[in-house]
Amino acid sequence: MKDLEAALHSLGPLEGRLMQALWRGELAEAFTVAQVRDRLLPELAYTTVMTTLSRLARKGLLAVVHRPGTRAAHYSVGATPGEYLVELSRRHAKLLRERYGHRALAAFAAELDALSPDDVRRLQRLAED
Repeated sequence: MKDLEAALHSLGPLEGRLMQALWRGELAEAFTVAQVRDRLLPELAYTTVMTTLSRLARKGLLAVVHRPGTRAAHYSVGATPGEYLVELSRRHAKLLRERYGHRALAAFAAELDALSPDDVRRLQRLAED
């Protein structure tokens, strides 16, 4: 549940509301804008739902499939909350490193002392992979 809460917290209100419903399986795989609007967000304009789905796809949370013979794009969940948090963390770490260079690395290194022994072991396993 911790990953779900953290992932939802990183999104805007509408994106979070939508992803919470999708991660709970409230829509079958391969859904369209119209299906999302009709079943989950009937109070919103079609274009608002379409824009929100497009933004979630750009963030890697949704996958887009264009099926032959249909005009409507079909979406499916593209990442679990945990997978999304890993990718989001990577993007943030890269941005910090690019923006602040060695200072960001020094700050990360200083934080290592605050890790629990379990977290240190996890980090060591990740470094070995």
